[in-house]
Amino acid sequence: MWQPEPEWVALPGGTGTSTLGVWRTAIGGRPVVVKRLVAPQPGSPPGLADPAHVAYWRREADVLQIGLTASTPGLRAAPASVEEDAEGITITVDWVEDAASSGLFLAMAIGRFAGIDLPRPAFLATRLLRDRLDRVAHRGGWPTLARTTVSDVADHLWRHRGRLLDLLDGLPQVAQHGDPTATNLPGREGDDAIAVDWGTLGTGPVGGDLGYLSLSAREELEPLLDAYLLGLPATVADRDAVLLGAQVVAVYTALSRAEWALARVAGGEGALAAKYRHPSVAPHLRALQRQFPAIEALLRV
Repeated sequence: MWQPEPEWVALPGGTGTSTLGVWRTAIGGRPVVVKRLVAPQPGSPPGLADPAHVAYWRREADVLQIGLTASTPGLRAAPASVEEDAEGITITVDWVEDAASSGLFLAMAIGRFAGIDLPRPAFLATRLLRDRLDRVAHRGGWPTLARTTVSDVADHLWRHRGRLLDLLDGLPQVAQHGDPTATNLPGREGDDAIAVDWGTLGTGPVGGDLGYLSLSAREELEPLLDAYLLGLPATVADRDAVLLGAQVVAVYTALSRAEWALARVAGGEGALAAKYRHPSVAPHLRALQRQFPAIEALLRV
């Protein structure tokens, strides 16, 4: 049975449905990160074995093994090696130092990446937001948000999610990282961000990655949008298309994260409103508050 070496240092947030863990270590004096992916077992969620699904278990390994993003402009992968065995896959990636890049630089970088002609092997994620919202629907939607002051808005957007997802499908479909946070885009070389965690790489609506980035960036959406458009070739999409893609992705992601955070504390003693300042809830509610202008815009779509 595969086990990490005793001297490896576990990194936070490294576990998931198919990720056993992530560790920092050194090989021959070279700092690296080791990630262990576990192959699906009988009874595992079906999405893990679907190459197009957001949760496909081995996507990152496949991306790195064929060097799909080794030299792509905008976003590039760090050097990596992949080893597979009967139980899963071990990915070893060069450690990427944090360049503390601004949200504006990252927005421009993902705009450049969205403009590339990315090869489209079968393992790319192609329905990122649909898969994520299907997972939310399987858990019952947003019932905890129905007990908050955004209940009416959340109910409207949940009932109309199919129509807005169809609008996303009608936008230009471009290359997207799928989870472009500052943590996943730590490095910088020239005009490119060095990205890690390629497990959600795929194609999606123009502006989609911008919407995800806006949830964690310090900057507001408008300057991030301007920076994204600086990187995106003008022939790919216009400003309105990019803004719609960013707003839909950001709003539905922020609402789903707020629901998840509130549901975790809702069962405890006391009123739900008294838990809004809980440290595991407050950041998600602040991110949702920042989306109020985008929510108002979507209510008019």
